[in-house]
Amino acid sequence: MKRLILLLLLSFASPVSAIELPSTQLTETDLICWDSSLVLPQHDGQSNIGVAGAFSGYIDGKLLIAGGANFPDRTSLSNGQKQYHRDLYIYDPTEGWQVISDALPAPRAYGVSITLPEGILCIGGCNTNTCTDEVLLLTLTGRTPRFTPWPSLPRPLANATGALVGDRIYVAGGIEQVHGATATRNFWMLDLHDRERGWQELSSWDGPARAFAVAATQSDGFDNCFYLFSGRDFSDNSDWTILQDGYCYNPRLGNWKRLEGEFPIMAGTAVPFGTNHILLIGGRNGINSDDRLLRLYHTITGTLVEAPAPKGIIFPVTTNAISVDNEIWITSGEISPGVRTPILLHGTLQSSIHHLTGLDISVITLYFLSLALIGWYFSRKQKTSDDYFKGGGRIPWFVAGLSIFGTALSAITFMAIPAKAYATDWSYMLFNSGIVLVVPIIVSLFIPFFRQLNVTTAYEYLEARFNPLVRVLCSLAFILFQIGRMGVVLLLPAIALNVVTGFDIFLCISLMGLLSLVYTFMGGIEAVAWTEALQVVVLLGAAITVLVIVGLQLPENFGTVVTSALEAGKLNLGSTAFDLRQPTMWTVLIATFFTNITTYGTDQTIVQRYLTTSSEHEARKGVYVNAALTIPATLLFFLVGTALWAFYRYNPEELSMAVRDSDAILPWYISTQLPSGILGLIIAGLFAAAMSTLSSSMNSAATAFVTDIYRKCTHTAQDGRALLRIARFSTLVLGLIGVGFALMMASWEIKSLWDEFSKILGILLGGLGGLFLLGITTRRANAFGAMCGIIASVIVQILVAHSGYVNLLLYSTTGFLSCFMVGYLASFCFPGNRRDIDSLTIYARRRKCL
Repeated sequence: MKRLILLLLLSFASPVSAIELPSTQLTETDLICWDSSLVLPQHDGQSNIGVAGAFSGYIDGKLLIAGGANFPDRTSLSNGQKQYHRDLYIYDPTEGWQVISDALPAPRAYGVSITLPEGILCIGGCNTNTCTDEVLLLTLTGRTPRFTPWPSLPRPLANATGALVGDRIYVAGGIEQVHGATATRNFWMLDLHDRERGWQELSSWDGPARAFAVAATQSDGFDNCFYLFSGRDFSDNSDWTILQDGYCYNPRLGNWKRLEGEFPIMAGTAVPFGTNHILLIGGRNGINSDDRLLRLYHTITGTLVEAPAPKGIIFPVTTNAISVDNEIWITSGEISPGVRTPILLHGTLQSSIHHLTGLDISVITLYFLSLALIGWYFSRKQKTSDDYFKGGGRIPWFVAGLSIFGTALSAITFMAIPAKAYATDWSYMLFNSGIVLVVPIIVSLFIPFFRQLNVTTAYEYLEARFNPLVRVLCSLAFILFQIGRMGVVLLLPAIALNVVTGFDIFLCISLMGLLSLVYTFMGGIEAVAWTEALQVVVLLGAAITVLVIVGLQLPENFGTVVTSALEAGKLNLGSTAFDLRQPTMWTVLIATFFTNITTYGTDQTIVQRYLTTSSEHEARKGVYVNAALTIPATLLFFLVGTALWAFYRYNPEELSMAVRDSDAILPWYISTQLPSGILGLIIAGLFAAAMSTLSSSMNSAATAFVTDIYRKCTHTAQDGRALLRIARFSTLVLGLIGVGFALMMASWEIKSLWDEFSKILGILLGGLGGLFLLGITTRRANAFGAMCGIIASVIVQILVAHSGYVNLLLYSTTGFLSCFMVGYLASFCFPGNRRDIDSLTIYARRRKCL
C-alpha cells in the first residue's frame, strides 16, 4: 500500500451575454453597461437643464445632489450669466425624486464632496464673487436635510479635488479667489479622529500648481494612498495648460511619487474599483474637447487601459462619480463649454467568469479519491489512541518532514505569498525562511525534551513543569484557536474560488471540510501525515506549473520577469535601516526568529509530528526536511507572484476589476489563462493547501482535548479501544464545529469576527514560546511566575497593538519576551515551594553529558 501511495505522490508531481444598454468593454472580462434613463426632475415648473460642480454622494440608499451652477439663459460662449444654486435633489430608487428648494445655506458649487458613514462632507466651493472656506456635513433625518459646520479650511478654496484615505480627508490644488484666480499647490489634511486640530497643511507634490484635478483613493500594494491626476495650471496668469501628470501620496511615509504615463483627464472624475484599479472617467485633454474616454489605471502594475465611450453616451466633466459596490453614479455635469446635462449616468460592472470543465472536475475527483483511499488504508491500523494520535511511531522521517511542511503551509499562504510578491516586493521572504534560524534550537532543545518525556501533547510538559492549570489554559486556547483556524482556512480559499470560477462557496467549504474530516476520522495522524505528503507534492507541482506557463506567455520568457522586476524594484528584500516600526530586514529577521520558535517549539500541530517517528534521530531528520523544503518553496511562491506582476504589466487588459481581494490574483490567473485539465490540477493544489492545514487542526485539536481535558476530568482508566472511540468522536465533533464555523461566516457575512477572534487568542498564544523556554532553560521558574508571565504577555501585546511602537510582525516577539522576563522576575521575587525539577530543564541533559 505504501508503494501505491508513493506512486500517487509521483503522479501528482508531474463571454458576456448581449445587453441592450450601451456598454464599454474595459478588459477581456469586464463590461460596464450604462443606463442614461434617469434625469434630474423639473423644478419650479420648468425643465431641468442640469448643474455642474454640485456636491453629491450616496447615503442610506439615497443619491443626493446639492447646489451646483449652470447657465439658465444661454451658454458661457454666448455671454450668458452663470447662476449658482441652493437646491437639494434626493433620489430614492423606491420612492423617486424629492426636491428641496434653497436647502443649502447659500448658493454654492465647485467644492469637494466626501461621503462619510454619517453623511456627505461639502468642502469649500464658490459662488459668483467669492470662494469659501466653509465645510458642512450634509445629513438626512428622514426626508429632512441638516447641515452641520465642521472645521473650516485654512483658506477659501474652490475647484480643488479630494479623497478619503482611511480616517483622513485630503484636499489638493484649487483656486482661492474667483476673480484673478490662479491655481495653487495646496495640500491639506483633516484627521477624522482629531478634528479639533483642524486642517493641517502638508508638503505638496513636486509638480505644477493645478485646479480641476482628479483624485482617488487606492492601495499601492503596501498602503492605501492618495492619487492625484491631471488638472489645469494657470498660476502664471498666462494661457492655461492642461496637465497630464499623475502623483501618489503615501500617508504612512508622508512622501509623493511621480506616476509613469500620461493622464489627460482635466475636470474628469475617478472611482476606485477592486483592490488596485482606478477608473478614470471623461475629462478634457486640451486637444479635442470631445475626446472623453474611460481609462483604467492599475496601481500595482502602473498600466493604463483606454476604452472609448459607448455610442450615445457623453461623459460630463466638473461632476462627481460615486461608486457603490459594482455600480457607478455620475451626477449631471457639463457636456460642452457652458452646456449642462440633466442626465445621471448609471454604470453597472459585469464580469464574466470561467467555469470548471468536465476534465477539471475529473482531475479534482481523482485527487479526492486518492485521499479517501489513504484514509481507508490507515484506518485498519488504528488499534489504540496512541496509534491514532502518534501513529505508533511508524511514520517515516521524510513523510514527517513533508507533513510538517504541509501543516505550516495553508491555502491562505499558497494564495497570500504570491499575492504579496505581486503587490509589493520580496521584503517578507526572509520571514518565511526563518525556520533555518531556529532549527538548531528545535532539534537540540525542544525535540529531546518532548521525546524524553514521552508526551502526547506539548502541554503535558507545562503540567509537569508548572501545574495543571497552566496546561489546561494553554490547551483550551489552542483548541479554540484551531477551531477558528479551520473556519478561516476553509472560508477564504472558497471565497477566492467563487469570485474567479463561480464555484459555490458552501459546496467548496463542504467538500474540503467533510473530506478532510473523513480521512482524518478514519486514519488518524498516519492518514493525516501521508495525505499531507501527497498534498505537498500536488501543491508544489501546481506552483511550478503556474510559474512555467506564466514565463512562456511573456515576450522573453523568464528574462522578462527578471528584467522588469529588477527595474521596478520588485526583488527588494527590504530596507537595512534599524526601524522596528517598519518591515525592514532587521524587523523581519527578529520577528521570524521568535515566531518560528513559538510555532515549531510549542504548536501542537507541529510538535505532534516529532512524536510520530520511531526515534529522536528520525524526528530531527523530519525537521531538516521541512527546513530544506521551506527555502526553495518560499522562493518558488515569491517567483510566482513576481511573474504574475510581470504578466499583467504586459497584459493589463487581462486583469479584471472584479478581483476585489488581493489574495485572489492567483486563482484569477489560473481560471482565465490555464487550459482545461491544468486548471483542475491547480484547483486541486489549492484544495491540497487548505486540507493539509485543516486535517492537522482537526487531529491536533482532538489530541489536545482527549489528552489534556478529557483525561484530566474523568480520572478513570480506560482501555485503548475506548480511548480510540473517544478520539475519533472528538475529531468528528471538533471538525464539524470548524466546518460549521466556516459556513456560518460565509452565510452571515461576519468575516470580521475572525479578525477579532484571532487577535484575542493570538495574544494569549503569543507568549507560549516564552513560557516553554522559561520552563526549559531556568530552574527558578515556578507556577506563579508562569501565570504572571502569561498575564504580562497579554497586557504587553495589547499595549503594543494600540501604541504602534513596533511593526505588526513583532507582536509575537513582544509576547515571547515579556512572558519570559516577567515570569522569571515573578518567580525570583516569589520563589514558593522548591522541588526537584532538573529533569524538566536543560540541566539534566548537561549532567548526562558530563
